[in-house]
Amino acid sequence: MAEKKSYAQALNEAGLSVIKACLLTSLPRSTFYRKTQNWREKDKIVIDAIQTVLAKSPQTGFWKCYFRLRFQGYLFNHKRVYRVYCRLGLNLKRRVKKVLPKREKRPLKIENVPNIQWALDFMHDSLYCGKRFRTLNIIDEGTRECLAIEVDTSLPAERVIRVLERLRMERGLPK
Repeated sequence: MAEKKSYAQALNEAGLSVIKACLLTSLPRSTFYRKTQNWREKDKIVIDAIQTVLAKSPQTGFWKCYFRLRFQGYLFNHKRVYRVYCRLGLNLKRRVKKVLPKREKRPLKIENVPNIQWALDFMHDSLYCGKRFRTLNIIDEGTRECLAIEVDTSLPAERVIRVLERLRMERGLPK
């Protein structure tokens, strides 16, 4: 737009009327007559406010800077602040996540042999009346057989040890 305006002004100085100069350069006449303003002078208040915020912490992103301005009592439009922030060259580069190399997928080895590996799981729920209860589930991973289920409002460590000892006596330890 600035080039068109300078061409239209050159044609006008060469002797063409403003209307013909604007038609030749396809520039609106309102733009021809409009005085160009320096954006730094126009947005001096916003620039000073941004620089005071960024003086304390220069690695502040736009939104944090904007909300700090709001907190200090400046009621600038966020689009205006963003325009000035970008023109000053303050926008930070986005942090790119570090890409990890693809891992080699190996299927889990599941043997359908009993007493190789046990899984111990705690679950909790609540009754309709609001009372909470907990369950201890012990499962044989090979056969998917449930070895023990303990249900109570509280399952202390001694009780868990007692259940595991009982299973050790009945079935032996897993390999």
